[in-house]
Amino acid sequence: MNMFMDIVIGAAQKGLENQVVKPEDFYDENGFLICGVCGEPRQRIQKFKDPTPDDPEHEFPLKVVAECRCDRERKAEEKLREELARDMAIVQTLKKESLIDEKFKTATFDNFVSTKENAKNLKLCKRYASAFDEMVKKSQGLLMWGNVGTGKSFAAACIANALLEKKVPVIMTSFVKLLELIQKDKDEEEAFIYKMGRAKLVIFDDLGAERNTDYALEKVYNVIDSRYRSGLPMILTTNLTMNEMMDECDIRYSRIYDRIFEVCYPMQFTGVSWRKKTANKRFDAVGRFLLGEDETEE
Repeated sequence: MNMFMDIVIGAAQKGLENQVVKPEDFYDENGFLICGVCGEPRQRIQKFKDPTPDDPEHEFPLKVVAECRCDRERKAEEKLREELARDMAIVQTLKKESLIDEKFKTATFDNFVSTKENAKNLKLCKRYASAFDEMVKKSQGLLMWGNVGTGKSFAAACIANALLEKKVPVIMTSFVKLLELIQKDKDEEEAFIYKMGRAKLVIFDDLGAERNTDYALEKVYNVIDSRYRSGLPMILTTNLTMNEMMDECDIRYSRIYDRIFEVCYPMQFTGVSWRKKTANKRFDAVGRFLLGEDETEE
């Protein structure tokens, strides 16, 4: 018997010595431990190659620990829990890096209120998120445009959060925020460009809200152009109209919009401002309270 077999025998013996015998377990007529729950053996004979000069195919039988169905199911559950915990950690890390505003971190398609004005857009957004791999292959982005408060940013955040749950790296920010960070620290520009280059999807919220200085517009163009050249999709939201963007004469703006039109499908958001609706409901509630109209009469 060689040194390798000595090691194998030692490991097998140690495994048997350390095996936990459950109260319901029992030994069969051959001395093998049987699981008292599923009835499968928890010990078995395993043959190891142990060639000798006379018999090159000689095998050495050895009693070893075996997994019964209960053990396999327990290990599978533990592995699943570990994978879920690892996935959750990845998702939480991605969400921290996503730069999504706190007010949009809970935005999901489940709490996306469907109306006659936005039903089609809701369907398009859901489809975009579910078919995102295909959108990446086609470098296909979205341009969400429409009046203030019609749900553009919320819709974009729903897509972002749906993809983050699938462990897809997403960055959601605005040019206003981006320019502020860059101006505070010039070194941040390269870091953010790099981070956006790694993200599968970048969402730029509220295009057109940034200052219209040569410096700001040059930075906006550079960021969009960098994303455009990467071949990865981007989503933009804006209060500008399609006519305003398409009829723009200022070359500083038109070259930005041209890049966007090449790779982004336009989606118009219409209807009454959700912010106004919410404000009106709040004002009505406060008014009823102050007038005592919400008090229950005894």
